[in-house]
Amino acid sequence: MKAKKKATRVKKLAKPKQAQVRSKVARAHIAEGTRLFALAGRPTKAQFVKVYGPQGPKMTWEQRAKAGVDAKHFHRINKSFWTSFWHQ
Repeated sequence: MKAKKKATRVKKLAKPKQAQVRSKVARAHIAEGTRLFALAGRPTKAQFVKVYGPQGPKMTWEQRAKAGVDAKHFHRINKSFWTSFWHQ
């Protein structure tokens, strides 16, 4: 009788992840979005929904400004909303 050989599996090595290369324009857009997010007081998704509706978290800052509240005034609007909510 012949001895059966066990099949050995070849382990696949994990490929090292390459850093994503972004253009200068893309990096500038990301930086601007981050700046506006900080200017608005780093709002949560729930706060975006309260001010802009269900599409709020998915909107860009440009779209939010067209909706009536830009990043500079977001904190004020959000604060007035919560003040009126708690003092009903």
